[in-house]
Amino acid sequence: MMHALKIARSSKLPRLAILLAGVACLGLAGCDDQAGDPKVQIGANPVLPALQQYLMPPMAVAKVVGWGKDKTPVVPQGLQVHALATGFAHPRSLYVLPNGDVLVVESNGPKAPIYRPKDIITGWVQSFAGAKAKDANRITLLRDTKGDGSFDLRTVFLDHLNSPFGVALVGNDLFVANTDAIVRYPYQDGQTSITVPGTKLTDLPGGPIDHHWTKALLASPDGSKLYVGVGSNSNIGENGIGAEYERAAVWEVDRASGAHRIYASGIRNPTGLQWEPETGKLWAIANERDEIGPDLVPDYLTSVKDGGFYGWPYSYYGQHLDPRIVPQRPDLVASAIAPDYALSSHVAPLGVAMYTGTDLPANYRGGAFVGEHGSWNRTPLNGYKVVFVPFSGGRPSGPAQDVVTGFLDADNHAHGRPVGLAVDKSGGLLIADDVGNTVWRVSSARPGLQPKPAS
Repeated sequence: MMHALKIARSSKLPRLAILLAGVACLGLAGCDDQAGDPKVQIGANPVLPALQQYLMPPMAVAKVVGWGKDKTPVVPQGLQVHALATGFAHPRSLYVLPNGDVLVVESNGPKAPIYRPKDIITGWVQSFAGAKAKDANRITLLRDTKGDGSFDLRTVFLDHLNSPFGVALVGNDLFVANTDAIVRYPYQDGQTSITVPGTKLTDLPGGPIDHHWTKALLASPDGSKLYVGVGSNSNIGENGIGAEYERAAVWEVDRASGAHRIYASGIRNPTGLQWEPETGKLWAIANERDEIGPDLVPDYLTSVKDGGFYGWPYSYYGQHLDPRIVPQRPDLVASAIAPDYALSSHVAPLGVAMYTGTDLPANYRGGAFVGEHGSWNRTPLNGYKVVFVPFSGGRPSGPAQDVVTGFLDADNHAHGRPVGLAVDKSGGLLIADDVGNTVWRVSSARPGLQPKPAS
């Protein structure tokens, strides 16, 4: 409890926030200040401690302070990072068009209804971490018109959307996954804005609760199908199992008709989807459940099997039972698949990019970059960085490496928080920073070559 209070005080939150940080630790099992080493929860066989249960979850929030003048994230030797563009309104995801234009999706979730007293406290505390920023509901286009590495053209590409997140281009059809529907727009190469109304392809699970609002989107290699990440409508089914209909799942949607089926289920919040380049298999990142301890449950990166069930809400990390969900489903638990790769607990992975470019050093090729938005309910704080998971033979082949850090400082102040990732046409890694309202670009460092300043 004292550690959580120290974080609250160090972030200079109002006194009520400090009080709530203390109240949040007065649960059934007390506040665990002895969170383990996150490194033992990274990889194929994470250490899983005994679970704890709380009346209120422990909360520890990093106060947002912004980047300030001339401050940037930190990258290892051999890489460089610079602000590609600034001044966004909560940029959440990125998409690179074939001509090199970058689409920046600026959005936040719809206002969630309140069902329990702790919903009020949790939402209020999270607001200090930038989670309740105004929703721009638009997509901005960035273009390098001179070919000099500076994105000097910036236009509103699509506006008046409904909490958009995922984007996919198939031929001349641009698909946007709003929180409640996939919408198709006509697109021509070089277009800088779309003003014609879109056509709804299919509804997606939305309100009135819409606990996990982001809808990740990925087209199949042949363009015939779209894959959608649909998060759960609760932490652990507290809104009733009926509210979870076709949620906590990856959908497969027919691009022509809009008909869908559940491709995989039991994935609490699949926030990013990618094709693994060597095997062509579908992979996802996922945010796991809360309120059973600082080291449960590890968020993860996994291959997604057609017809596979990944445990939520009945079990976690394979067949570890969660006692909070009643009645249990032993038939489902018996089939629960353990994820391939743990990222450690509460890091909140919200962006993933398989690296197939050639600009970054060779050791990054073929692996997965993951944007970890960062914890709000663990002490010490966890995540707040971009990591790299090496792959070999189509599978993770080593420990995750910190690649882009400095989002969180030693005083637990958040300068920014990484979300969506993309690889641009030149092979640079792009990072959407929804708290710093910036898109960062990571590239190989070259003597005498300095990136252009952000416009």
